[in-house]
Amino acid sequence: MTKKSRSVFSRHFEAIQLATAVAFLFLVGVYASLTGAADTGLGRTAVWLLILSAAVGAYMAMNIGANDVANNMGPAVGSGALTMGWAIIVAAVFEALGAIVAGGDVVGTIKGAIIDPRDIADPTLFAWVMFAALLAGALWLNLATALGAPVSTTHSIIGAVMGAGIAAGGWGLVNWPTIGAIVASWVISPVLGGLIAAGFLYLIKRSVTYRAEKTEAAARVVPVLIALMVWAYGTYMLLKGVSQVVKVGFPVAVFGGAGLAVVVWLLIRAPIARQALRQDNSKDGVNHLFTWPLVCSAALLSFAHGANDVANAIGPLAAIFEAVKAGAIATKAGTPLWIMVLGALGLSVGLALYGAKLIRTVGKEITELDQMRAYAIAMAATITVILASQLGMPVSTTHISIGAVFGVGFLRELLKVNYAKMEAAVRAAHQGADREEVEAYMLRFEAAEVTEKKQMLADMKQRAKLRGVDGAVFAKPERRAFKKAYKKEIVKRSVVMRIVAAWIVTVPATAVLAALLFHMVAAVLG
Repeated sequence: MTKKSRSVFSRHFEAIQLATAVAFLFLVGVYASLTGAADTGLGRTAVWLLILSAAVGAYMAMNIGANDVANNMGPAVGSGALTMGWAIIVAAVFEALGAIVAGGDVVGTIKGAIIDPRDIADPTLFAWVMFAALLAGALWLNLATALGAPVSTTHSIIGAVMGAGIAAGGWGLVNWPTIGAIVASWVISPVLGGLIAAGFLYLIKRSVTYRAEKTEAAARVVPVLIALMVWAYGTYMLLKGVSQVVKVGFPVAVFGGAGLAVVVWLLIRAPIARQALRQDNSKDGVNHLFTWPLVCSAALLSFAHGANDVANAIGPLAAIFEAVKAGAIATKAGTPLWIMVLGALGLSVGLALYGAKLIRTVGKEITELDQMRAYAIAMAATITVILASQLGMPVSTTHISIGAVFGVGFLRELLKVNYAKMEAAVRAAHQGADREEVEAYMLRFEAAEVTEKKQMLADMKQRAKLRGVDGAVFAKPERRAFKKAYKKEIVKRSVVMRIVAAWIVTVPATAVLAALLFHMVAAVLG
């Protein structure tokens, strides 16, 4: 491609994206008319409803791919483990594989028992509810992606089903305890993900990067960390991927993942140790050891995401298909292969066209990431989902992953501030000393391990007491200067507030939108 043609492509990129998306949806509608609708022997209105539902289902799948892919690929891209181009390719392939291979023969059409379909006797009315919910969820995800806010696709469809259900049959249709649990998960998911991510990152810092001999520490610790990742992802894949095809219990998944982790640890211990000792004795050198584990984790997360969240797009579509084809209402509907393929293609097309924006938001705009931080985020997301699945908590993988990014960023802020305090204490304790003496002491302090730093600070405090400074190690003017210098935020609050606001309004926004769309559909088709 010449420079001129690249320039033309760049100027018209958004138009090309839109044209490609519209062409894809048009082809889906044509295919549905030939394959899904033509064989049903339905009336013209029902056929058109099914065709439009297929296009809207594909539109929903595209938006899931564009928004949710950031959870899996954002940390890997932000840390430099994957380029944006490779991230989109890997995600597209594994999302599609997950949706087709492990998407399951049966897809639940009422997510989380949000409404009771027995209270809607008319299959046509039920189809309208599902259509309005599907379109509302897709429109909300499109808006959130455009605003750069990663939101829960599951919560989007849940809110939409709730709103359309209320419009169709009243407030009594809604399972309010489930809605309450979802609201609680807005707090539980990100907090739990953030705490676990911060814990893993602090473990890495204490056991590796805070050591004087980082490469020697990495040679011992990194194989164990990778084995822990294998255990977490092995368990996750058995629960969230394989279980879609063959039912796997929680104990079997945990022990299966542990067995795989032990095998991997035995295989990689020596090679990783040798590779670690060849790296520079620096934080960057240690970071390189996490690159390939992060790539593999991103691929596996994409596979599991495709297997699970494709239901948010094709679940309502399967319900519509069943309602208009058989004239029956099913809480669970057998899903034709063409609908499964439609969902898989929609995920891939959406992330290929629009996924880069949210990947960039998660990976680079919230806080600066490297491979170790991305590892902590990936582990937090996986372990939190495993725990939530076992406890029956309706958590959102989006909230967990973004919460983990927040947790890593806020831990970095805390550690930076604490270190700045220690540095200020060292300089205050050396007031009046020669500059060369102070700088030499600072170099020894920076090179010291954590326990040695604490001892050095304790010694300085003791010396201050002997000088009659009443234990103070730096003066008020220095403390004021310190606070001013370290007001810099490592986590960008504006991005955090934008994302949290989007989380809070997702369910009510999609509910209101779905209710309005239901009344519009009923007015047109009724």
